[in-house]
Amino acid sequence: MPNYIVGLDVGSHTIKAAIAEIKRDGGLSLIRFIKSPSQGVRKGIIDDPADAVRAISYVLEEIRQTSKHAVRNIYLGVGGADVKVQPSKGIVAVSRADLEVCQEDMDRVLEAVRALSLPPNRMVLHSVTREFIVDAIGDIRNPVGMIGNRLEAHSLIVDAFSPNIKRAIMCVEQAGGKVAGLIFSPLASSQSALSRNQKELGVALVDIGFGKTGLSVYEENKLLHTVVVPVGSGNITNDLAIGLKASVDAAETIKLTFGSAASKDVSLRDMIDLQKISPAAKGTVSRRFVSEIIGVRLAEVFDLINHELKKIGKANKLPGGVVLTGGGAKMVGLVDLARQELRLPAQIGLPDLTLFEVSSEVGVDAEDPEYACVFGLVSHGYELMKENQGELLGSGNAGNFFKKIFRLFNP
Repeated sequence: MPNYIVGLDVGSHTIKAAIAEIKRDGGLSLIRFIKSPSQGVRKGIIDDPADAVRAISYVLEEIRQTSKHAVRNIYLGVGGADVKVQPSKGIVAVSRADLEVCQEDMDRVLEAVRALSLPPNRMVLHSVTREFIVDAIGDIRNPVGMIGNRLEAHSLIVDAFSPNIKRAIMCVEQAGGKVAGLIFSPLASSQSALSRNQKELGVALVDIGFGKTGLSVYEENKLLHTVVVPVGSGNITNDLAIGLKASVDAAETIKLTFGSAASKDVSLRDMIDLQKISPAAKGTVSRRFVSEIIGVRLAEVFDLINHELKKIGKANKLPGGVVLTGGGAKMVGLVDLARQELRLPAQIGLPDLTLFEVSSEVGVDAEDPEYACVFGLVSHGYELMKENQGELLGSGNAGNFFKKIFRLFNP
């Protein structure tokens, strides 16, 4: 097993990486995490490979300062609005004469689940097993050792537009790294920010990035739905630039410094001197007006999320509520707006660092919702490595990776 594992989240606005050392006792020690400006990425998809390679190269060079070997074991977060999810079912006859379900039967039924017909330009990212069924008795987590004639598996297949995936892998490799595995970003964030109890009760994770927003929904510890919508906090910046007639950089500064999702809580008398933000800007604007622009765009995001919840019959019906992560989750007043728009309990989701041995200095900075995805990538990658007994999955070749498709998602 390699000594280091890296999670790499290539976003539209920033690239984040986390480096963990695998200890002799099998534990993980969080060594360092990196945040750097991104280029060549739009709404979670690389649209300018040359720019993306330059931005990724800088991050990988920073990683090499910790270990030159760490860049050869990267678990890459992927996911744009092109990713789709669909149910799939596999059925096999139990092979043994005594009708006892064995591991071979379980492997065969999972292979049958993945044998669905996809267009040639799409590839499977995950096969997430929801339940096994033995002779019409369902909700079985592990059927091995049970007696029956027929074994079924019900799964969710997460598939993506393969040219986009291959381009992402290519950019990492051209920057000098090796992709050991690919993980759909909303699932990585869920791994880091959701507890088992929340997944059991029923919960929605909403990861608000700069160019996109990811959603994953769980109930009874099963994945019900996952999707990416192509709207994020960057759309707020663009709206502010138009509404305030300011540059995009000035709009981003105003958003981060004065922004609030709760316009009713902002005084009409509270004004912003635009010239202090940007010498090219003139006049003043009320913070209430800025907050109203922000609130309208965020309400649209939550409307899209609610639409996805309605598709699966879970709108207003998740006792665990909604957990908000991503850089956009740090907007003042967001939790209250989420409660109002989704009519669900809401809270900010911080990455779960209990998996790691973390120094107090690193730990304070790491307790931030925008790092949920990258720490989830490390956690997922570590589980994958253990599942495969230390065998590296990718070695830069996605084909090998997909043959051993994420057993850690099995219930």
